[in-house]
Amino acid sequence: MPNSPLVERDLKVLWHPCTQMHDHPAVPLIPVRRAHGVWLEDFEGRRYLDAISSWWVNLFGHAHPAINEAVRRQLSEFEHVLLAGFTHEPAISLSEQLVALAPPGLTRCFFGDNGSSAVEIALKMSLHYWRNVGQPQRTEFVTVAHSYHGETVGALSVSDVGLYKAPYEPLLFKAYVAPSPDCRLRETGMNCAQHAGRALAGMKEILARHAKTVCAVIVEPLVQCAGGMRMHDPAYIKGLRALCDEFGVHLIADEIAVGFGRTGTLFACEQAAIRPDFLLLGKGLTGGYLPLSVCLTTDTVYEAFFADYSTGKAFLHSHSYTGNALACAAALATLEIFAQGDWIASNRGLAAVMGDALGALRDHPHVASIRQTGMIAALDLVADKATGQAYPGRERRGLAVYRYGLEHEALLRPLGDTLYLMPPYVIQEDEIRKVVEVMAAAIDQATA
Repeated sequence: MPNSPLVERDLKVLWHPCTQMHDHPAVPLIPVRRAHGVWLEDFEGRRYLDAISSWWVNLFGHAHPAINEAVRRQLSEFEHVLLAGFTHEPAISLSEQLVALAPPGLTRCFFGDNGSSAVEIALKMSLHYWRNVGQPQRTEFVTVAHSYHGETVGALSVSDVGLYKAPYEPLLFKAYVAPSPDCRLRETGMNCAQHAGRALAGMKEILARHAKTVCAVIVEPLVQCAGGMRMHDPAYIKGLRALCDEFGVHLIADEIAVGFGRTGTLFACEQAAIRPDFLLLGKGLTGGYLPLSVCLTTDTVYEAFFADYSTGKAFLHSHSYTGNALACAAALATLEIFAQGDWIASNRGLAAVMGDALGALRDHPHVASIRQTGMIAALDLVADKATGQAYPGRERRGLAVYRYGLEHEALLRPLGDTLYLMPPYVIQEDEIRKVVEVMAAAIDQATA
């Protein structure tokens, strides 16, 4: 069966995410027939190496037999029940395991459907906490420049990527924006830790002025992904925890994209040896199978809501599919795969191969800022390497890379002119080298 009949049907009824639909059919849709490991296959038998883990969600490859079996086993019992007034083994076991794995002191799990939902939960929970403890004047939040936390109204309000945010400004609440610790922004002669210190000074200025009305600071630890794979030193997260303690505000760590081994440790916060007040997880939580997210928090926060119903202190937030049993089963199977092997150590070896392969591009006249944190690597296409001058956005050089990749068995979906690799952990060394070769050839063609 050819691809075209499905594409024709699709374009009559579907509206795709993060897509200018006018680009189709000039940029053909790829209907997937099957997927296994790191490979996707279309209806015409062409294969595509999923170098971006299908938007950062897939950890152990597509159609993993252990996760498949766990979902089948749960499906034979029941698919979903409400988590208000009822409970079930998969949600309990998953919560127990997450509490055991997370930084000590994070003892309570509140489930959501997706990453944006987890952000909304944390924002509401923080604001409501301060109200419950007698500080209702705390209604504001601080975010970091170039951050991205999701597409729902609250999550977008604490984001700082204009491409996603600007059209919806009338819907959003204002957040204070602190300087980014992005190491690429450091001054000559300054290392990444020193630049982190400078960014922290800017954060401190905001908190010094507004701490009495601020609920929380929200941050993506180590890598600001959708904002252009901006990477920073762990010293920033460590210093941010200290500032939040100094000024008495919550710290929300959004690890939805960077959790579960992406940065070289199970959780990015481990590299700073800190515990946030809220830890947000999603994407890889279910191994890429089903939508599920979680907001972990402390007993201190939980106890501020634990009171007689008449006090009005209950956290009346809900999602119909909160704690979905099938998703929890997939997540438990994912954690079991982690437990059965030293995937963090294995990833260090794969990350070294990735870094070595990308090293061949360091002298490319149109490649700048090759950077890497664990299993996330990125670079920027530039018109002038010496000055760092970007290409005009209308030229869409990154799109040219994407199209070349599809023609040569690689799914590379850049963020504008930022190219990146974030593959599943089952990728082989030869596959890493192959996809970097395709990327290099794509860059040559896109910048010719």
